[in-house]
Amino acid sequence: MHNNIFIGVLILLIGGACHSRSTEEHSISELHQAIDSRLNKEEGDFAVAFRSLGADPVTLLINEKETFHAASTMKTPVMIELYKQVALGTISLDDSVKIVNEFKSIVDGSPYRMDLSVDSQEGLYSKIGQFSTYRELNFEMITMSSNLATNILIDKLDAKKVTETMRSLGAKDINVLRGVEDLKAYEQGLSNTTTAHDLMLIMEAIAEGKAVSKEASLAMFEVLKAQHFNEIIPGQLPEDVTVAHKTGSITGVRHDSGIVELASGKRYVLVLLSKNLKAPEEGIQAMSDISKLLYDFMKDKEG
Repeated sequence: MHNNIFIGVLILLIGGACHSRSTEEHSISELHQAIDSRLNKEEGDFAVAFRSLGADPVTLLINEKETFHAASTMKTPVMIELYKQVALGTISLDDSVKIVNEFKSIVDGSPYRMDLSVDSQEGLYSKIGQFSTYRELNFEMITMSSNLATNILIDKLDAKKVTETMRSLGAKDINVLRGVEDLKAYEQGLSNTTTAHDLMLIMEAIAEGKAVSKEASLAMFEVLKAQHFNEIIPGQLPEDVTVAHKTGSITGVRHDSGIVELASGKRYVLVLLSKNLKAPEEGIQAMSDISKLLYDFMKDKEG
């Protein structure tokens, strides 16, 4: 008799678990369709990589292995390499660094300068010839997407080492070849590239305290939280949601990649990439809509 009761309870538990799993799979399938439907309304190519963190992670991937011009999303790998070299004792975040505006093309070593008119962070240009620190340059690179700060850091850290560090984190397709505005390299097709999948992996590493160390990951999270450009992932999210992220944009390209933390403390990683956009503002709106869909999905899971 007791055995029959036990078996009956076990069947109910297994049945309930299977039902719960099939219900979630159904809701993820519907979510996938809703995202596809929204993106299909736009002229352009998109990729989505989403993963909830913690127990029973949920993953949703669309074109996650397709290659995109990295634009300024490559600045997150540069930041990770900076904190790695600090951990190795090679440099300190508060070491002095001279602000210069002359860099060498990876094609032939010829010098080139940054164009102030296309950089989003103009403040550093008034300080050329003066000194800053790695900490300050990193903050400008991430939060204001300063190209000048990026090139100074890449010059000091070495692009090859940045890519090697990405490989150590399991990101097999991110390639950081050079700094910004190396036109000779651009004309030869030598550009920094990424996939949504790889950006998801490195953001996940930061979120889980596995990028360099827990302490370094937390410091990087705090810098990413101070992001100045907030149109895409945070665009439609409530104020009590924290988004630590890095954007990127060039002609026809708009990206966002980051870690989203709900008021409850639950977290997920989201990467939204785009290229060949005919109407960039509409592409931004579409990706912001996708971010809201995924946020609503996570909130429903909490309920």
